[in-house]
Amino acid sequence: MSQNQPQPPSVPPYQGGGLHSDERLSPSLDKGRAGEGLPSAAPAFNSAYLPYNKNLTALARENRSNLTAAENRIWQKVLRMRQFADYKFLRQKPVGDYIVDFYCAGLQLVIEIDGDSHAETAESDVERTRFLSSLGLRVIRFSNDDVLWNIEGVYEELSRTITAINSGG
Repeated sequence: MSQNQPQPPSVPPYQGGGLHSDERLSPSLDKGRAGEGLPSAAPAFNSAYLPYNKNLTALARENRSNLTAAENRIWQKVLRMRQFADYKFLRQKPVGDYIVDFYCAGLQLVIEIDGDSHAETAESDVERTRFLSSLGLRVIRFSNDDVLWNIEGVYEELSRTITAINSGG
């Protein structure tokens, strides 16, 4: 980067929001261990299996190799290798007839990064969110600009979301 472009701030380590190792949701529910790791205030969708269109598997794999700049930034700075409160996030996960940007089974959380690569209209985003919500998933969206230039704000919003999920909100 040139010196004239602003540098996004570094992300501080997650301070917990009251999470302790015995309160974390693990193991990952998408590995076939139905019922394990569910909190008392679990979402309505308790199955270890999320339905998906098998025809999207190859495209999802390709997308993982070609992340957008914003997707790569949030992956490297926040979500990769259980950096965020020790939660496991997956990239480009097929769910139904969609490929979600990031998914955490332990939180039943989908993170979508909206920007240039999303050619969808607001109407299709609403339908997509409605479908994901019908599976008991919570969807949170960030713009490319937020991820690229306000990663601390994205981090703080994710922290608030996790706290709300864990408190049953």
